[in-house]
Amino acid sequence: MRVAELLEAYRSSGLDPSTVAAQVIAAGAVPTPDTGPVWIARVPHAELLAAARALDGGDRELPLYGIPFAVKDNIDVAGMPTTGGLPGAAFVPAVTATLVARLQDAGALLVGKTNMDQLATGLVGTRSPYGACSSVAAPARICGGSSSGSALAVALGQVAFSLGTDTAGSGRVPAAFNGLVGLKPTRGLLSTHGVLPACASLDCVSVFTHDAADAAAVLAVVAAHDPQDPRSRVATPSTAPRRDVVGVPLEGQLSFTEPEAQAAWEAALAQAGARFDLVPVDVSPLLAAAPLLYEVWVAERTTDLLARVDADPEPEGLDPTVASIVRGGAQRTAVDVFAAQHRVVELTREAEVIWAACDALLLPTVPGHPTHAQVAAEPVGVNSDLGRFTNFVNLMDLSAVAVPGPRRADGLPAGVTLLAPAFGDVRLLELAAAFAGQSTEAGRFPQAGTVRLVVVGAHMDGLALNAQLTERGARRVAVTQTAPVYRLYALPRDGPILRPGLIRTFEDGQAIAAEVWELAPAALGELLTLVPAPLALGRVELQSGELVTGFVCEGHAALGATDVTAFGGWRAYLAHLDARGGVPEATVFPVPVPDSRA
Repeated sequence: MRVAELLEAYRSSGLDPSTVAAQVIAAGAVPTPDTGPVWIARVPHAELLAAARALDGGDRELPLYGIPFAVKDNIDVAGMPTTGGLPGAAFVPAVTATLVARLQDAGALLVGKTNMDQLATGLVGTRSPYGACSSVAAPARICGGSSSGSALAVALGQVAFSLGTDTAGSGRVPAAFNGLVGLKPTRGLLSTHGVLPACASLDCVSVFTHDAADAAAVLAVVAAHDPQDPRSRVATPSTAPRRDVVGVPLEGQLSFTEPEAQAAWEAALAQAGARFDLVPVDVSPLLAAAPLLYEVWVAERTTDLLARVDADPEPEGLDPTVASIVRGGAQRTAVDVFAAQHRVVELTREAEVIWAACDALLLPTVPGHPTHAQVAAEPVGVNSDLGRFTNFVNLMDLSAVAVPGPRRADGLPAGVTLLAPAFGDVRLLELAAAFAGQSTEAGRFPQAGTVRLVVVGAHMDGLALNAQLTERGARRVAVTQTAPVYRLYALPRDGPILRPGLIRTFEDGQAIAAEVWELAPAALGELLTLVPAPLALGRVELQSGELVTGFVCEGHAALGATDVTAFGGWRAYLAHLDARGGVPEATVFPVPVPDSRA
């Protein structure tokens, strides 16, 4: 069950949400003894069907129209208990978490709340009084946590996407063990209002899907500033040029707990080498930061969770390992915490050379895939091993996307993670799609916090002035046409670059080939200073009828210019010139000056 496929079925085949809801109910009724319990609580069937029927025949252009989803049971839904995996400390919230409300407003159908490592404390998926979870690939192997049920709900096809949380890797480890994409967004990009904190300064809401484009569709709905969340941040898209260069660790820097995991990583490197330019980088600052999360930041977990663990009487279902971890943070002093913070700042600065060398970094998601028996024998040690390549990400304010890689020789799923600095989320999703051999059409990966710009001439991809866009981090998101209300002119040469002028007319207009680019508002401001008269930025009408900021030309410039409208676009005109051996002598056609009112 995939987001994009369902949306297409709704819009093309007349499928109704109530039909899908009935299928979801039927799928949820099938026992899943091999994986353990997926759900802690489900929306009552009658309520789910009523919500679906309310969508039937409604606005099928809603971005998540009729898409079933699940949320981890540390995320509030009004009227449903939030247990956090600790039934003795459950409460019933009056208000739904901001993200869940946004998804429902976008047409998504909430199916229920999923199993989890208690109080989001664990990467194993076994620390739950509701039952331990196993990988969909092998009952003897763990599912990974703490967002275990959220990963399983997607992997089993019971929902199209799910929300988890990620502090140390909980949105990535279960993705690796179940063959999923796990998006760990930039801290603060997704609201945590209505999310039970585990380590509030680091917590992120994560997204599980089957592919990167589906994750991008969900991200486009939920990535928004939330004034109710004191840690909410406004996206600041990168203006760095795109190079399709991916960093990989220096030889010998990584260690694994299983030879099959190392072999799968080597296969993933070969797959990445066929997709990207790979450059070796020193990842030692990242690996050095990882242990600090469990050694020192456990004190924040104590701050956020001790009251629940030490409730009087002791809460029903309290896991002894979780209780020990939460209580253990009280031994850390303020001096310990500040020393660790200083160390993370130092390591983050050291790591800046990584991001200067590449668009993203590729790492294994996990060093191995433990069995339930291994976790039972050494619950803390195995859990710590699983965070080897994940723990540093939130500490160092990075974005991350876990994606399936080549399977292990024993048939188990194996995953890799792409990482980038804060607000690199959309770029990572594009790279994740490319790694998987899927479409990377930019329009499928909308970037929050950007503006769009229509270009019809020298700024088009590969032409003379395109570098003015790419050097400012712009990316092409669509190849299209204008509405049939324009004429295109080759302006008299003024310098080395031949420039076009797009002028709106009320008669004899034609559609002109155009591209839509996406860039940061500040970058657009810089670009404006480079635009010479008679060119300007105005509103361009596209063939869809949408008005988008773009390059236009003052009407008087048509006098003395060459009308090249008949070519249908600037590329075709340049090809005509090239066929004739270059720019010909000025050929001016006597045309009336169009009315330039827009």
